[in-house]
Amino acid sequence: MADIAVLTIRDVAELLKVDAKTVYRLARGRRLPGFKVAGAWRFKNADIDQWIEKQKEAVGQPTTAQQRVGRKQ
Repeated sequence: MADIAVLTIRDVAELLKVDAKTVYRLARGRRLPGFKVAGAWRFKNADIDQWIEKQKEAVGQPTTAQQRVGRKQ
């Protein structure tokens, strides 16, 4: 089985530079991809990375893939 990085609310809050309450509120509102294990929120690192890319697209910022293509031109 592949090694899957699983993050806690605190890990995600630190990654996103926001308060843990903000992460909890986003997860509870299903606006941030997560799942519960024994009542505690957990997040796959890859899901958070994808979520960040979608947020960048929503505000018109180039995604990582678009930045790579732009550098080649």
